[in-house]
Amino acid sequence: MLAKSKLLLLRRSHPPPPSTTLIRHCSTVSDSPESTITQVLKLLEPSDKNHWNSSKLNTLLFETLSSSHKHFLQISLRLGSSSKALTFLEYLSHNAPSTHHFSLSSAFQGALELSTEKQHPSLFSAFHGQPNSENNVLKLYEYRKSKNWTFPLTPKSGLILFQCFEKGQMIDDLVSFYKELDPSAKSSRLCNGMLRVLLKFGRVEDARQVLDEMLDPENVEFEPDDFTGEIVFGELVSRRSFVADEEVVRLVTKLGELEVFPDTFRLTQLISKLCARWKNRVAWEVLHAVMKLGCGVDAASCNAMLTGLGKERDIGRMNELLAEMEEMKIRPSVVTFGILLNHLCKARRIDEALQMFDRLRGKGESNVVGVEPDVVLYNTMIDGLCKVGREEEGLSLLEEMKTTTKHRPNTVTYNSLIDGFCKAGNINYAHELYNQMIAEGLQPSVITLNTLVDGLCKHGKVFSAVEFFNEMKGKGLKGNAATYTSLISAFCGVNNIDKAMQYFDEMLSSGCSPDAIVYYTLISGLSTAGRMDDASLIVSKLKEAGFCLDTACYNVLISGFCKKKKSERAYEMLIEMENTRVRLDTVTYNTLVSYLGKAGDFAAAIKVMKKMIKEGHEPNVVTYGAVINAFCLKNNVDEAMKIFKEMSATSKIPPNTVIYNILIDALCKNDDVKKALSLMDDMKVRGVRPNTTTYNAILKGIRDEKMLDKAFVLMDRMIEDACSPDYITMEILTEWLSAVGEIEKLKRFVQGYQVSSCTESLAEHFVG
Repeated sequence: MLAKSKLLLLRRSHPPPPSTTLIRHCSTVSDSPESTITQVLKLLEPSDKNHWNSSKLNTLLFETLSSSHKHFLQISLRLGSSSKALTFLEYLSHNAPSTHHFSLSSAFQGALELSTEKQHPSLFSAFHGQPNSENNVLKLYEYRKSKNWTFPLTPKSGLILFQCFEKGQMIDDLVSFYKELDPSAKSSRLCNGMLRVLLKFGRVEDARQVLDEMLDPENVEFEPDDFTGEIVFGELVSRRSFVADEEVVRLVTKLGELEVFPDTFRLTQLISKLCARWKNRVAWEVLHAVMKLGCGVDAASCNAMLTGLGKERDIGRMNELLAEMEEMKIRPSVVTFGILLNHLCKARRIDEALQMFDRLRGKGESNVVGVEPDVVLYNTMIDGLCKVGREEEGLSLLEEMKTTTKHRPNTVTYNSLIDGFCKAGNINYAHELYNQMIAEGLQPSVITLNTLVDGLCKHGKVFSAVEFFNEMKGKGLKGNAATYTSLISAFCGVNNIDKAMQYFDEMLSSGCSPDAIVYYTLISGLSTAGRMDDASLIVSKLKEAGFCLDTACYNVLISGFCKKKKSERAYEMLIEMENTRVRLDTVTYNTLVSYLGKAGDFAAAIKVMKKMIKEGHEPNVVTYGAVINAFCLKNNVDEAMKIFKEMSATSKIPPNTVIYNILIDALCKNDDVKKALSLMDDMKVRGVRPNTTTYNAILKGIRDEKMLDKAFVLMDRMIEDACSPDYITMEILTEWLSAVGEIEKLKRFVQGYQVSSCTESLAEHFVG
């Protein structure tokens, strides 16, 4: 308010020129000497103006009425027709002194009003039922322009002409008219009308120019008012292009300085829209600009700001705004605390949420905010606790609801707890909570069903999930897409593709629309099982449903076709990826390299690998492993070793245990045990841990070479590396050591002792 007072003082220190003031007064009719007006009208009765007594008329008009200039409008109106008023105007244009141009403005207004056939038309209803009045008015306007009359229009004349242009939807002409209009003829009503019409017809730039003119401190006579605010704030909410987001603060501030503020509904909408566009900083400044300018702000607008801050996990500012609300006596609502608790829980700041919740419950410090937690707040806290694995504390709140509050737990309460215990792996207690819920007369929702079905499936109890689902169907509770997705995923996971397909068909017949996840799950399961015809059928249905394959889905299809040695179908998938602009990733290239290598087409495999690098995908350990494995399978160990050395020397990807295992096994099979042993040493130098498979491969090699001493050293290293022998290890060593009389060493090896210097006797349970 102080800002506006200063602005008004500034404006009033520069009042408009006298002519402007007088013209504005022409819009308001006051009493005039009736005798003088009557005499003027008597002199104007002759239809031929040549018979008018000019001398007497001039005396009456420009001397007797000189102090009552606004009464020229009365004279014009009382002539009774626009044609007579126009004749009077013609007379004035030739006879009025230069200082009397405002008399022409008044007479012209009278002619305009008479042409509408109504004496006092309102701005938006003056011409209803007058089909030709707009033409008459516009003809008068054109006549004025043809005469080169430069007298300014009155504000009322401006309004009449504006209405005519608007009714005729002559927007270009309206814009030109407005730009030519003298500032003295403009009013807040006219400018508001211009804003409304220009925005309606999408002339945003022109509308912004009108608004900037209204906001100019020099234009005190047509400054923004509450109607301007309704138009502008409505536009800020509905149209993004009205002003740039960064300009919103400046505009809201300028309007606020003139005490034009958004109401609570518009302010809340504006903050919500800005936050939805991730413009929290702008929304924050808008809210605080309104606060600083003294407009009353309530909890709803603050709640919108809190919601936006919560989306960005800006807990610091959320707490800051809550403190400001308390300082400014803005009373928070239960929704306020619902937003705060919800976002604190989502940010896993559960202890802070508990502190705030305790305050609402009057624990630790008094509840000064006057908001008691309702069932929604209890549910928010219970769900938050369960999400961080503190379901036991959630149970405590459940008991508190039952025993010390008037708020009874509902289905949402139990759903949160059931989900928490399912995720914790305590499926039995989750089911017990379900039974409690039923015992309390609460009806399970589809979320309850989905939570338990998904929990059972993820913990390997697929058939229990099916039984529960069937039980719920028997009680009239139908599943939705999420229910079927859980079951289909579970059966695909245990390679029971037939059952997965059964539930897919049931899903379709029950009216549930599968989402992309269901299709992807089935395609992956069918491809992994080698059922590529069925997978192709699901792909067709996926496309019919309006979904597109992603890279991961193409990869599993290409892999499936490659395993079935259907290279032409894999090629079709690659062409389809290119046509649909789905980028190949490292997995795609690795699949192709592996397939081509196993097929013996090494040139093509290397070519794909080079293309992979060219497309910006660095080969990884899987890529090198696929190429090395392919060469080894074709007994081309030398080439495999060449790739291995190249990988070791130039690649940033170090070889892993799998690659070493492939090479050690191939070298041993190729009777090059020394090189295999050298690779074992290389593993130790590089810090790559061997596994049981590594030792099995090398033990087979040294057995064939009868390198018994080396076997004992390797057995000791196997113990050091904590590699447990498997049945292959025992088969190799039992047969070999039995034949050479070293079973006691085998016994010590199994017991975890060193064997290289041991000579103890044979253990009976390893014999025969």
